[in-house]
Amino acid sequence: MQNNPLIGHHGLPLFEKIFPEHIEPAVAVLQKKVDDLLKHFETFTEKVTWETVMGPMAQLDQDFQQGFSPVGHLLGVKNSPELRAAYEKVQPQIVQMGLELDQNKKIFSLLTELNQQNLNSVQKRIVEAKLRDARNSGVALEGEKKKRFSEISQRLSQLSTNFNNHVLDATKAFELIITDKKDMAGLPQSFLDQSAQAYAQHKGLKASPDAEKGPWRLSLDFPSYGPFMKYAENRELREKLYRTRLTLASSGEFDNTGITREILQLRSEKAKLLGFKTYADLSVSSKMAPGVPEIYKFLKDIRSAAKKPSENEMAELTQYAKSKGILKDELKHWDFAYVSEKYREEKFKINEEEVKQYFQFPKVVQGLFQITKKAFGVDVRESQADVQKWHPDVRFYEVWDEKTKKQIAAFFLDPYSRPENKRGGAWMNECISRRMTKDGLEIPVAYLICNGTPPVGNKPSMMPFSEVTTLFHEFGHGLQHMLTTVEFPEAAGIHGVEWDAVELPSQFMENWCYHKETLMGMTSHIDTGAQLPEEIFNKLVAEKNYLEAYSTLRQVLFALTDMDLHHSYDPFGDETIFDVFQNVAKETSVMAPLKEDRFLCAFGHIFAGGYAAGYYSYKWAEVLSADAFAAFEERGLEDKKSVNEQGLKFRNTVLAMGGSKHPLDVFKEFRGREPQIDALLRHSGLAST
Repeated sequence: MQNNPLIGHHGLPLFEKIFPEHIEPAVAVLQKKVDDLLKHFETFTEKVTWETVMGPMAQLDQDFQQGFSPVGHLLGVKNSPELRAAYEKVQPQIVQMGLELDQNKKIFSLLTELNQQNLNSVQKRIVEAKLRDARNSGVALEGEKKKRFSEISQRLSQLSTNFNNHVLDATKAFELIITDKKDMAGLPQSFLDQSAQAYAQHKGLKASPDAEKGPWRLSLDFPSYGPFMKYAENRELREKLYRTRLTLASSGEFDNTGITREILQLRSEKAKLLGFKTYADLSVSSKMAPGVPEIYKFLKDIRSAAKKPSENEMAELTQYAKSKGILKDELKHWDFAYVSEKYREEKFKINEEEVKQYFQFPKVVQGLFQITKKAFGVDVRESQADVQKWHPDVRFYEVWDEKTKKQIAAFFLDPYSRPENKRGGAWMNECISRRMTKDGLEIPVAYLICNGTPPVGNKPSMMPFSEVTTLFHEFGHGLQHMLTTVEFPEAAGIHGVEWDAVELPSQFMENWCYHKETLMGMTSHIDTGAQLPEEIFNKLVAEKNYLEAYSTLRQVLFALTDMDLHHSYDPFGDETIFDVFQNVAKETSVMAPLKEDRFLCAFGHIFAGGYAAGYYSYKWAEVLSADAFAAFEERGLEDKKSVNEQGLKFRNTVLAMGGSKHPLDVFKEFRGREPQIDALLRHSGLAST
């Protein structure tokens, strides 16, 4: 096809020119390249060296990144029926190409021979990871087992896509139109503005929305759902929204119930084909944690530390609600956000609606870039280049090294929620990896995607504090991708980093949101321009660990459920995944989930993301990130020189080394010792328990 932006194009994707009809021809070109590479290796007569074996495979990886990765990206940020159909048509072919490469015995043999040569430590780690991945992709399988493994891989890929689409469609299908302002009692003005604008936009009205008279449109997207659950006085409507979100994608045409069971069945079968007892054993074989038993012990130790404090938190909340006459009966799930917000406001004398007026999106971004410059010696500037984007809200930034005055990276930032065609959550993904080519160094480019509160009218977006920390979190992932100094793309940035260590830089960056100078520097009141009052900053710090034990147990609940589903659960038996969740909750939650809880039907992390038997990674990496930030605290956060020295050390180890070394060795190079859990317990307010 002439002028196909996915064929023969190098550099930043041409998003404005990519259409669904381009996908199939582009994949056909990639298939030809795969076939040619396989033929090349089958008749391979050259001397086995890094260049002769790894070079052609690295080139193919680059071809895939240029020719197909933009399609997967658009599926997440600009979904459409036409794009889905085109993607699903080629999806089996893409999976098959991956299997043909991973299961090729000649390539495996060449890699085995290469691994016995005098490689440097980075090269050896890359080759050993490739050999492990090949074994875990069924390279040793023959005959019917190999055929079955391929069938499973194809089906799992399809099910993952279906799962995500169902969640997106179920979210998009729900709306609650409010016409009586009494039903909006308790909600702040900014929410009235936002939900009136949402109604007008959804209906395609040309007239300006009337935030005082409505109508107002509510959705299950978090910028709508979250504030409503926190502030709405109408308990019946809170219950309605809670129950709807709790059962998202669990019935009707978007039902994920059968998909989740089939995914677990296929994963179990896949693990056994490869010689593993369970899928959890397979998953952990490529992670930092020593094994499944150690993960269970780690999670249960955290649960023990958080259980009693969480019980105390819940008792305190309930007592408060009854003493204030907010509730006459027991605290229900749909009351939790509402009551906890009321109590938080009274206990810390802090109002989230007031606070977010100080966090204008442009100013927060500016503050984020300031701490990045201060700590890591990099300058971030909005690009003036004519770069194609997938939505008008998207911004493109360049990253420059202060010392060398050279551009070293770039990134796209897509900040706001678009429930009609953008999946929920927040993530970082690669656009271009850092690599050496015959034409020189190709710098890394990242996608940073958030689902923040959109701006209303001519005013910039006002960010709840949780959205501020989310932005810092995703930027931490981006920094590891962008500040890598590894020139082998297989170990540059997040490539080759064990999954349970990949959250280290992201969670590390969140800590700066509680550093006074950093936080103050990114605040400016929406009306007055005034900086955040010191009194409010102190309250934000004081409330940092508010309900932290409850939040910790919630994460442990998800992590233990994930491990049980992939380790001890029999997906072919009578027990349901919801039974597993309820059983874990009995030991873990202080507020038992409703019997009809179907949260797992929308748990994309483990059913459609990379966290299967790996959700524990958030807590595992939090030990690393808290201990890493403690290194800055010990030297003094107010000492600019020491912050810069520690920051450059962090940059030159954790951010620069990527997957070139085992994460424990990288951490020890930064910290001078193995990680300790003390800082996490202290940061979480659980140290004395």
